[in-house]
Amino acid sequence: MEIRRGDLADLPAIMEMLDSAVSWLDAVGRTGQWGSEPFTEHPERIEGIVEKIREGTAWIAEVDGVPAGAMTLAPRPPGYVAPADEPEIYVTLLVTSRSFAGLGVGSALLAHAREETRRAGVELLRVDCYAGSDGRLVDYYRSNGFEPVERFTVGSWPGQVLAQRVERSDT
Repeated sequence: MEIRRGDLADLPAIMEMLDSAVSWLDAVGRTGQWGSEPFTEHPERIEGIVEKIREGTAWIAEVDGVPAGAMTLAPRPPGYVAPADEPEIYVTLLVTSRSFAGLGVGSALLAHAREETRRAGVELLRVDCYAGSDGRLVDYYRSNGFEPVERFTVGSWPGQVLAQRVERSDT
């Protein structure tokens, strides 16, 4: 697996990953996170992903040249989360292609986020996720070294902010 910088040229692959994730979540009865309609049927969702790519840094995980996952990092959280009282790097998007599910793509991207945080000389890496239903997504982030720090709601959507400390690089 290789992780490379992404840009707006990767938007079609990212949208395909998001649409397939929604389809899978719908098929297993877990529509609370992203609903049941594909991202690509909602122009505001597409624009939201475009903004994440433009405002942050996109990273694409590839397996044999095929996009397997995507992540965006930003120096601040989305508007629905209060910024930390110190410099931070925030994971604003993390998605894995269903074709590569279970192969550690998301974990590899999160490890890359830790390294990028370290390179930036920042000690705080944060992310938020859907905290409803069975809490599996919160557990996933916990298994990747994050600890829950703050719950929030957007409308009726329950969310969880998680954080981890990253040792700063001396270089």
